[in-house]
Amino acid sequence: MPRAALSIGVMRVAVVSESFLPTVNGVTTSVCRVLEQLAAQGHEAMVISPAAPKVPTEYAGFPVHAVPAMAYRQFPVGLPNPQVSRLLDGFRPDVLHAASPFLLGAQAIAAAGRLGVASVAIYQTDVAGYARRNRLGLASGAVWRLIKWVHDGATITLAPSSSALADLESAGIERLGRWGRGVDLERYHPNNRLAPLARRYRDFLSPNGEVIVGYIGRIAPEKQVERLRALRGIPGVRLAIVGDGPALPNVQKALRPLPVTYLGRLAGEELAAAYAALDVFVHTGEEETFGQTVQEAHASGLPVVAPAFGGPLDLVEFGVDGYLFRDDHELRDQVRALAGDGALRLRMGEAGRRAVLDRSWASICGELFAHYERAIAEVRPTRRPARLSA
Repeated sequence: MPRAALSIGVMRVAVVSESFLPTVNGVTTSVCRVLEQLAAQGHEAMVISPAAPKVPTEYAGFPVHAVPAMAYRQFPVGLPNPQVSRLLDGFRPDVLHAASPFLLGAQAIAAAGRLGVASVAIYQTDVAGYARRNRLGLASGAVWRLIKWVHDGATITLAPSSSALADLESAGIERLGRWGRGVDLERYHPNNRLAPLARRYRDFLSPNGEVIVGYIGRIAPEKQVERLRALRGIPGVRLAIVGDGPALPNVQKALRPLPVTYLGRLAGEELAAAYAALDVFVHTGEEETFGQTVQEAHASGLPVVAPAFGGPLDLVEFGVDGYLFRDDHELRDQVRALAGDGALRLRMGEAGRRAVLDRSWASICGELFAHYERAIAEVRPTRRPARLSA
């Protein structure tokens, strides 16, 4: 049967994620949105994730199974465990979704292969950027060999950006596809600027009508938030930082001379209101395989200033909906230009909103489910083996 003619109907999807609630990051967010869309379309699913305090037992009506984990840099890291194989064997999925696979994901991909189950691996870690930042040198080759070993076992590997896709191709990983991320177009909306909560944020952040330049995201070394010190001395500008993380003390020290307000980690309507309260959104890290906060800022009608590296290259059209910088001097010049021109901010913000109108999570997950079907079609002609032993 031609692949285009394949009709799967209701799919059984096993989602194995290296990160899940209550940890909040890009991997967790995308997994939650995928589960919600699977539920909305009547598919069946289960989740396997690392054990941690307050891990939910279900999400979107699907069971969540926590497996043993160890703590590393404030994050639970799932460990290979016989429970993974038993769970997959009992659920008998049509396809395995491995989110940012590492130890736990690698075991799940291998178990799926033994069961004759298709697997779709979602690449979300900028290995090359991590190696550069930590000066791993020759060790980066070993890291890439590990990544290749994990992803070579998958039926299909999906990269979130053209930059990530090029990295995977350079590493010799085959059977590649492209899958970006969706954005909540209703939650993140320019109209939020008129809402009472956003107005209160603006009054608090900009008591004298200053232009508010903001960063939203995890405050970790790879995010390079301390680069905002390049904005020191730009008149009429105040900084707002939303988020927390292990690098917060270093960032606070680096930005001490600047007029900056730290709002901590926000979620839900508070997060949407914080975006709406900004005038300019700045992303600072060069190791983003995608850049979800860039999309959320665009959906909120904000101009974006981001590094000319990684995921933002696909998301920001230079001079249309934002700017891309190569060094701190360009970062400063671009923010200063936007801070001094309200009409330019408005024009770029409107262009950013238009750029994401076709990226709802329903639309993006439709693309993902088509990848599921392609992977299932690759594996379906082979006879599924007997159940795995315990």
